[in-house]
Amino acid sequence: MQNPDFIRLSFFLSVLVLCGLWEWLTPRKQLTQNKLFRWLNNLGLIAFNSLCLSLLMPFLAFEVAVRIGQSNIGLFNHIDMPFALEVFLCVILLDLAIYAQHVVFHRVPWLWRLHRMHHADQDIDVTTGARFHPIEIILSMWIKISLIAVLGISPLAVLIFEVVLNASAMFNHSNAKLPLAIDKQLRKWVVTPDMHRVHHSVIAKETHSNFGFCLSIWDRMFRTYIAQPAQGHDNVKIGLPLFRQPNEQRLDKMLTQPFRQQ
Repeated sequence: MQNPDFIRLSFFLSVLVLCGLWEWLTPRKQLTQNKLFRWLNNLGLIAFNSLCLSLLMPFLAFEVAVRIGQSNIGLFNHIDMPFALEVFLCVILLDLAIYAQHVVFHRVPWLWRLHRMHHADQDIDVTTGARFHPIEIILSMWIKISLIAVLGISPLAVLIFEVVLNASAMFNHSNAKLPLAIDKQLRKWVVTPDMHRVHHSVIAKETHSNFGFCLSIWDRMFRTYIAQPAQGHDNVKIGLPLFRQPNEQRLDKMLTQPFRQQ
């Protein structure tokens, strides 16, 4: 298989550029913060997280999947089924796991302190899709590794899922206008920007809804779905009641937010 790091980076940069152009050409909501300042700090955080993973993790999800396959460990390594079906099921199960993890990070107080940094962005655009605290990134990687080991998920399924997850996160965080008729049909299957914008509302009930990253079916199935923000998309206030000073969007401030109340 071609270098997975190259594949992931290629898709990441391509989707970042495409969604960035889309939201620049057809913005959905007027931004309230300096876009250049936010982008520099959000993208700086992404680079910092990548460095933390490379320094602090002895192995990543793809490498674990390769070793698990070689050792014939995990559920799917003992089930006889077509490989294409196995990959499809594994990607679906990983997406469900990310939904469940997202719910837990909202409902467990100390995990919420980590995750709320993602919600402290006072605008939502393509860069918000990868704005997560490094401790949350590392915890998420260990959760994913554990699931790969238990299920025996193949390296190809892991790679497809990681590409789809990153692309979906950037797509559904984009501040881009999707025609309402297309949004109505598309959100039956996948999370759209309008659907996910509800999740970034400052209103607590809306913050703790619409947890899906790729497939929208989980929110409907587990009754965490809210169709539209109460204030409408033009007027919905993005972010949290905490950390509303402009300098809270600075990289050093973001990194310390889990350890501060304000």
